[in-house]
Amino acid sequence: MKQVNIKFNTIVQIQNFVNDMSRFLSDVDLTSGKYVVNAKSVIGVFSLDLAHPIGLTAEGVDEDKVIEAVKDLIVE
Repeated sequence: MKQVNIKFNTIVQIQNFVNDMSRFLSDVDLTSGKYVVNAKSVIGVFSLDLAHPIGLTAEGVDEDKVIEAVKDLIVE
């Protein structure tokens, strides 16, 4: 399991992110506060508080590739 924090700056980033996550076999979840949503669901992603960093958890055979795909969104 891999975990990082990410931050979106534009709606286009969110759309591209969801499209990218749909290509992976791993389970990818986003966490904001007490809410956890599937990162492959655009409706789920937009339901989160996007003003703050969001936790991303990837678990599966290609979890390293998921983290590589979001490297531009990662925040400390």
